[in-house]
Amino acid sequence: MKNPRTSMSSRGISAVALAAACTLALAACSSSADKRSADAPPSAPTSATVKGITISSDSTLADRLPQAIRKAGKVRVATDVPYPPFEMYVSEGSKEITGLDYDLGQAIGARLGIKFEFAGQKFDGLLPAVQAGKFDAVVSAMTDKKERQQAVDFVDYINAGPGWLVKKGNPDNIKVVTDVCGKSVSVQTGTNHQKILEQRQELCKQQGKPAITVLAFPKDSEAQLALRSGKVSADFLDEVTAAYVADTADNGTAFDTVSGKEAVGPTSASPIGIGVSKSIPGLKEAIQAALQSLMDDGSYKKILEAYHVPNIAIPRATINGALD
Repeated sequence: MKNPRTSMSSRGISAVALAAACTLALAACSSSADKRSADAPPSAPTSATVKGITISSDSTLADRLPQAIRKAGKVRVATDVPYPPFEMYVSEGSKEITGLDYDLGQAIGARLGIKFEFAGQKFDGLLPAVQAGKFDAVVSAMTDKKERQQAVDFVDYINAGPGWLVKKGNPDNIKVVTDVCGKSVSVQTGTNHQKILEQRQELCKQQGKPAITVLAFPKDSEAQLALRSGKVSADFLDEVTAAYVADTADNGTAFDTVSGKEAVGPTSASPIGIGVSKSIPGLKEAIQAALQSLMDDGSYKKILEAYHVPNIAIPRATINGALD
């Protein structure tokens, strides 16, 4: 006859062992599930509407994103606001950003299944902020220049040249570039336009004319204010922005523009690009591929047309396309 205590003990031990095994298995499964949940990217939008255009995500393109960006579900973007029509606030006193760069960023993000999260930063601090790891990219009408490529890699998305913003009627009669010799002009600090003006000083010198007095401001809105108040004869900036401001400021009654090679000097249209952090391998290629897909399906051109600037479009999304 079996010893009841021994038989019960064996069954008890077996039951405990089985329960322990199940508990461990459940813990392991739970731990594995928790890890997968922690590693998984946030739920990504399948589509977004930008300027009335539906942009659908592409899983093949999304798979090209670096894991860190996929996990975060966003690209942190630095931009300098305002610089219309590229960067603007939705309304006076608002902190909500809109504009050509913003909308193009949202379209690229939607195609990749993530968000492009924009935040304001002074122009001359944009590249240092990316280098410091505060942002992943710059989208701020920034000209792609060889020297800037030391700080970031550019995915070029438009071509645009410089122009003059002048008071309505062009009272100082600026028609050719040397007409600004001996006059005061404004420009935004840290921009390519500021460097071009430094080069124009040589033209004045060659023709025996007095130097240009250049007043640089942290924001172009301040440079425009200097023009409004009569401190300067012209504001030197991107021709697209100049045209937009002339058309919209005070319902088109405040400013005119002067553009073309005679007026701005020997400067052709330059590539403007998205500056991407060099510390995130693969991000620039993913952005380039998404941008190219928007070019190929016509969404890119429609966004430019919404801002009345289809002429600055380019056919291919290139990386570091600057020639100088």
